[in-house]
Amino acid sequence: MSQLSSDHSLQTLAKSAPDKAQLAYDLEACTALMRGGSKSFFAASKLLPTRVRAPAIALYAFCRLADDAIDTGTNPYAAMDDLKFRLKAIYAGTPGPQDADRALTMVVHHYGIPCGLLEALLDGFLWDTQARRYETLADVEAYGARVAGTVGAMMSLIMGANTDSALARAAELGVAMQLTNIARDIGEDARNGRLYIPRAWFREIGMDADTWLANPVFDARIAGFTQRLLLRADALYRRGEFGLAELPWDCRPAIQSARLVYAEIGKQLEREGLNAVDERTVVSTARKLALIARATSVAFKAPALPAVSLSPVPAIHYLVDIVRNERMEGTHHRPWKLPVRSFDERVEWIVDLFDRLERRERMHR
Repeated sequence: MSQLSSDHSLQTLAKSAPDKAQLAYDLEACTALMRGGSKSFFAASKLLPTRVRAPAIALYAFCRLADDAIDTGTNPYAAMDDLKFRLKAIYAGTPGPQDADRALTMVVHHYGIPCGLLEALLDGFLWDTQARRYETLADVEAYGARVAGTVGAMMSLIMGANTDSALARAAELGVAMQLTNIARDIGEDARNGRLYIPRAWFREIGMDADTWLANPVFDARIAGFTQRLLLRADALYRRGEFGLAELPWDCRPAIQSARLVYAEIGKQLEREGLNAVDERTVVSTARKLALIARATSVAFKAPALPAVSLSPVPAIHYLVDIVRNERMEGTHHRPWKLPVRSFDERVEWIVDLFDRLERRERMHR
């Protein structure tokens, strides 16, 4: 068993589970997937307090598998239909045989995560397969709200910060991180036929977005677009920092670390001349460690709340509404019963897991 299966987070989450051994097994499966398929997230999860780490990994495992199913499968619409069916079963308390589904069932019922947040996330994944055209920055932020703001809101609920303002700041922080990702990956996305720079920006200076997309090259104009994305991300990072005060003290360092490290990607990109077309910016391990060390101070002294209340930015307003509406309706999730595997079934699953992880590693070499 991994550290995840034995730490205090599992004990906390297992209180209402009818089969603690099965719950431990499902969370272990999610951890194995993340360790093999998303090393960066698995490392980052170590910064979270133990009681939050298990549900965070369970949530991320489902999100990662859902993204893969929609983005890399042969029929994204069929994959979307299947995932919505699985979500319906999860919220009914009757998850299917997938380990991630059973672990997610425990998380959404225990923490009261509305189905609407996960449906919005799936919508964002589907947008990536539709050759969607983003005309304005508001359109780009609407995409970021779905693929990243939703995760911020769900993590806020898992950490116990469920006020409207806490949810808004968490979702805005997610959008900020997505804008940083977009700025860093301009070249890679363009070579895959995807453009997240607002097309209106191209028209403003007389450039044709589709012509550039067919032959993406770096110049001062693209540098200017990159700078504009980073400036907006910085504004959202500042808003996101106000949410730290509403988090439990032991959750603040992990979130502040993520905020500082992602913001540093933008700073490093600026130091490298804003060229995200020809190379991918990375932050050195030494710099990350320094930022993480700096982030620990917020455990005891978080930034003060703003003098006046901040309304959610338009792109994420509906995410706050999803949670607020469920809270007002007093929705209660039904209990569920997790199936128990035989020894032979567990052995068969482990063999299959390692086969899948080996194929995934070969694909990314």
